[in-house]
Amino acid sequence: MSDKNSTPTPATDFIRNIISQDLDSGKHQHIVTRFPPEPNGQLHIGHAKSICLNFGVANDFDGKCFMRFDDTNPVKEDNEYVEGILRDVRWLGFDWGENLTHASDYFEQLYLFAEELIQKGKAYVESQNADEIRELRGTLTEPGKNSPFRERSVVDNLTLFRKMRDGEFDDGTHVLRAKIDMASPNINLRDPVLYRIRKISHQRTADQWCIYPLYDFTHGLSDALEGVTHSLCTLEFEDHRPLYEWILAEVSAPCLPRQIEFSRLNLRYTVLSKRRLIQLVEERHVDGWDDPRMLTLSGLRRRGYPPSAIRLFCKRIGISKSENNIEMSVLEDSAREELDKTAPRAMAVLRPLKVVITNYPEDKTEEFEPSRHPKNPDMGTRKVPFSREIYIDHDDFRIDPPAKYFRLAPGKEVRLRFAYVIRCEEVIYDSDGKVRELHCTYDQATRSGTKAEGRKVKGIIHWVSIQHSVPVEVRLYDRLFVNPSPGSDDPGGNFLNDLNPDSIETVTSCRVEPGLLKAKPADVYQFERVGYFCVDSKESRPEALVFNRTVTLRDTWAKLEQENSGQN
Repeated sequence: MSDKNSTPTPATDFIRNIISQDLDSGKHQHIVTRFPPEPNGQLHIGHAKSICLNFGVANDFDGKCFMRFDDTNPVKEDNEYVEGILRDVRWLGFDWGENLTHASDYFEQLYLFAEELIQKGKAYVESQNADEIRELRGTLTEPGKNSPFRERSVVDNLTLFRKMRDGEFDDGTHVLRAKIDMASPNINLRDPVLYRIRKISHQRTADQWCIYPLYDFTHGLSDALEGVTHSLCTLEFEDHRPLYEWILAEVSAPCLPRQIEFSRLNLRYTVLSKRRLIQLVEERHVDGWDDPRMLTLSGLRRRGYPPSAIRLFCKRIGISKSENNIEMSVLEDSAREELDKTAPRAMAVLRPLKVVITNYPEDKTEEFEPSRHPKNPDMGTRKVPFSREIYIDHDDFRIDPPAKYFRLAPGKEVRLRFAYVIRCEEVIYDSDGKVRELHCTYDQATRSGTKAEGRKVKGIIHWVSIQHSVPVEVRLYDRLFVNPSPGSDDPGGNFLNDLNPDSIETVTSCRVEPGLLKAKPADVYQFERVGYFCVDSKESRPEALVFNRTVTLRDTWAKLEQENSGQN
């Protein structure tokens, strides 16, 4: 046992507690885990929980974690998904080192394990079609029935299985099944299929194979071949554990990994089923896997979520066996907490309203130099130009303000952040009776940083100089669904009926500080008083910047839900 393992990491969940006990007892000298995604889609926030657990456990106990692709179904797999998954895991902050593997690396060994089962009389070639197999499988309350091919001889089974490998049969004509117990109360033990014929080229092995093992057969044996000590799975695999253990016990496996289940991530206002995510993408309800409204890791990255926020979220929700529904605010608050530490500040006006400061010289420009981050002086300062004509946000002005409204209104004063106090003297309307611009005066003695700045003005608003500001496009992203449990209120369970029609709002009139001209794709800023925004990595260009809203400064949904609850 290593020096690090001689002083175990304090257990923070039941899995780490088990591992600590296994190390203390001497059952294991070192820890090996694995993260085994299927390359048939992109990773989502639920996968992040498993990634952080498997790689985190290995890091905590000075072990190693295999990055292993379960590439056993060439019908749905693509190398594009492989590259995307590797990119996502690396972005999340984890490194597999030399431990990148694929189930296809073990195809020959898996095949030999299958022959071993046949030779022991523990597997047979089934010649019924899929519907016939399903019909004899039974139900949760009724036992299954034996296949008419269950008692084939070992010689016949080996001959047929080898012919399957040699490509002598068409897809669907034969499968290899384990011979366990058709009356088992656990349906997974009712002679499960281990191999099927798929005459389709594989992304890694090309046309070398035309039979492929199923996940339940591949998973445990791949674990054993890699020396995995603890195989960590979500709870839906709990009923599969007896099969996992049966296969390992019936073949000459090099070791016996222990499967441990934990609850999967259930997050309100989203769907994490890969089937549903694929449907959203293929039916173009979203703009691809990396649409910023998708809780895929690529979507979260494009939206501006830092990997530290995802890791913090996974730490906060913890690991247990209890099913739960996590509030979206937990994820959003994790992003706010992390971005507050790192995001430089800037001023941006999303819905510009022109303000003319009538007593400010027409040809004058001055610069203010606020900090780039109020809590991190090491980030330096930025230059913000000020001139006679500025933009403020339409939401910061009211003709007839309500009580305790501290922003701008006729005859009222407000402080321009980092600049001066201004007073609204006149409102200019357009031909439709809408406010077109404001004429204000400023108090020269109230420049920020001077003694006069201390005179009391309750309202502080942001602004940009019209002459110097930069036009950008801003995309205000919101939750993709309006129902906390999409599809739950529909008799047919159609989750698409709960899509949020306002999940994206594109604002083309936004103006930002001129310093943001230097912004690069994936840079995240806090637009003061507005929220956190990321330069879009896909569609933004230096001459036409696009900003995606990562998250608001406050949890606006919590207030909305509270109001709706009060109405009910």
